[in-house]
Amino acid sequence: MRCKVLVLTKYGHLGSSSRYRFYQYLPYLRSQDFDLTVSPLLDNKYIMDMNIGKRNSANIVFLYFQRLRRLLIDRNYDLLWIEKELLPYIPAWLESILTPNIPYVVDYDDAQFHGYDTGSNLKKFFLAQKIDKVMANATLVVAGNQYIAARAGTAGAKRIEVIPTVIDLDRYSSKSFTTNDQPFNIGWIGAPNNNRYLKSIQSVFENLTQKYNSRVTLVGSGNIALGDIDLTVKDWFENSEVEDIKAFDVGIMPLHNTPWERGKCGIKLIQYMACGLPVVGTPIGVNQEIIQHGVNGFCADTLDEWTTYLSRLAEDSHLRSVMGAKGRLMVESSYCLQVTAPKMARLLGSCI
Repeated sequence: MRCKVLVLTKYGHLGSSSRYRFYQYLPYLRSQDFDLTVSPLLDNKYIMDMNIGKRNSANIVFLYFQRLRRLLIDRNYDLLWIEKELLPYIPAWLESILTPNIPYVVDYDDAQFHGYDTGSNLKKFFLAQKIDKVMANATLVVAGNQYIAARAGTAGAKRIEVIPTVIDLDRYSSKSFTTNDQPFNIGWIGAPNNNRYLKSIQSVFENLTQKYNSRVTLVGSGNIALGDIDLTVKDWFENSEVEDIKAFDVGIMPLHNTPWERGKCGIKLIQYMACGLPVVGTPIGVNQEIIQHGVNGFCADTLDEWTTYLSRLAEDSHLRSVMGAKGRLMVESSYCLQVTAPKMARLLGSCI
């Protein structure tokens, strides 16, 4: 018997959270006899507009009505698989009215609850407990890390499972490090709304430019100024992201120390490591689990540490190769679709 599942993602496949947490699982789940209907709230056009700073309120209202129509008219499903929440900024009691008598699984790859409980006073007053209620009413909460899982437990979730955000190994291969006169390439991949983290280590980039033949390459960051350095900014494309990453010599993930960052899932680090790169990142949240300090990369908490560890990697291509190989092995064992897809299929099947 085929299980009919309505997949309610937040974004179209261009949205990274939806792509990694939902879309890449679809082929495997369909092979396991799941009948999946995918219905994103915010489409790919919304993502493209957002990345260039364009916001169309009328379109957002239209997209909300589209989701409402889907929920009110089409209820012939065994299970709902929801990304974060049905409708952002809408109270949990209203969401519950829209999904009577249909079990649902809700998935989180970031600390969505902090978008409400650390927001404006008005937002906190009306919505601070919204995500807790969504979690409590779910048949299953799938959390991207232990920080999110802990919040689900506090919220009273009936069942909680941790599945990290992962990559598809079939898309990734390791780079080969060679000793040559090419500049040491410090790389970052992400979205424009996250390029603010790079500003916090601008002085590190400037120091390394003066000390070594180094450059910085950003993929998907949008326009950003980082001082007097050799900077290349590339647009992100799904079909070229792996080759762009493989052009890096090290992948970085600087973060700020706030509650929101503690809920991140570290997909940048996983992508870098899948390409056989060493990594350097701020030891916040799940970064502390993914980065094995001195083995597959370095945890850098201060500007001096960032400079020290990037300098070591700039000076030693053999160290880059060894650390990159360790990182690749870690991805193969714990952070790839080939490991997590069968588990996701079992979890969804157990909720029907």
